[in-house]
Amino acid sequence: MKYLKVIAFTHKQIDLKDLGKFVICNESLESSLESVRRKFDIPEIFYIGTCNRVEFVFTADQNLSNEFVREFIQALNLPVSDEQVQAFADQVSIYEDVEALNHLLRISCSLESLVVGEKEILAQVRKAYDTCRLAGFTGDYLRLVMNRVVKTSKEVYTNTAIARKPISVVSLAYRKLRELKMCTQSRILIIGAGETNKNISKYLKKHKYSNFTIFNRTLQNAQVLADELGGKAYGLDALKTFKDGFDVIITCTSATEPILTNEIYNSLLNTDTSRKVIVDLAVPNDTSPEVLDNNPVTFIEVHSLQEIANSNLQERYEELIFAERIIEDNILEFKPVLKQRRVEIAMRDVPVKIKEIRSAAVNRIFADEIEGMDSNSREVLERVMNYMEKKYISLPMVMAKDILIKNS
Repeated sequence: MKYLKVIAFTHKQIDLKDLGKFVICNESLESSLESVRRKFDIPEIFYIGTCNRVEFVFTADQNLSNEFVREFIQALNLPVSDEQVQAFADQVSIYEDVEALNHLLRISCSLESLVVGEKEILAQVRKAYDTCRLAGFTGDYLRLVMNRVVKTSKEVYTNTAIARKPISVVSLAYRKLRELKMCTQSRILIIGAGETNKNISKYLKKHKYSNFTIFNRTLQNAQVLADELGGKAYGLDALKTFKDGFDVIITCTSATEPILTNEIYNSLLNTDTSRKVIVDLAVPNDTSPEVLDNNPVTFIEVHSLQEIANSNLQERYEELIFAERIIEDNILEFKPVLKQRRVEIAMRDVPVKIKEIRSAAVNRIFADEIEGMDSNSREVLERVMNYMEKKYISLPMVMAKDILIKNS
């Protein structure tokens, strides 16, 4: 495993704005990787690029010194000056041998992510590897490494609670809504067309909710979201005169004063006295306290959701010890797998040589004797040779693997 290397630029050492300089676009990925592969005689390499990390996973004989990293960065032909190259080389994280595999397993299991338990990182790593594999940058060694990465990650996500409880306010808000068992035809008013409301509306649309009305200060932005949801768009002032009724209000704006005043809420009710749902994800709240005091409302707000999110996040961190144990077990399992593969590669010519020996014996050395045999004798000889051939191919392979593992 000593040839496995990782050079990592992450949010832990480098400002996210500077990290963006290491992101390689698809158009130049092959030329950048080919450049470092030629310069350092690297047999296999792949590149991982996410919003908070850029990593290069490769095989090499060289030790990863500061000088190597500096030359590696320069070979990528990135838009950075010589002074920046040296600064980044000083900030980089490098991993070799078992530490490199441990690091790969940790990031793929989200233990190194900004949010522990987020599964997206595994998909990102697999996609990055597949892109470079299809481009011809990886081979048998990194194939084995990635098989172990995927196996370990699946075990962590399956056998621990590290990803089971949502920790984003949006996903928690949606879960609360689902618990209320609302009809998919429920009339949903969305106040604000920002990122938070876009995200929660994606959950709703995915689960077949379809009756949306969007209000926003900028009508154009409301229209964009309305088009995505198949709903109607209005300016924020239209709240005062809207009379089509509602079952749920989802609000998140940057206003410093309540948007949903008691007067506007009563106007929206339009004499309806049934219990309504308000999801208020704004800080400070968009909903006036009077609305809650004077009306039957199921109120879901950001502060209570954040407390749940923090609690869930703490529970995720408590699962780290179990995840790390799974990683350790997989590293121990992987060592003999690598050794066995080395034996297989070293001895892959054995079957060819044995078949050549058989062919020479049948067609040249003993050709005359075999020609003089009757058909039954030839059939028996053929069966004996087939049996011996299989044994001469399989037994040395098995013995070599056992010897290598026992003596390591």
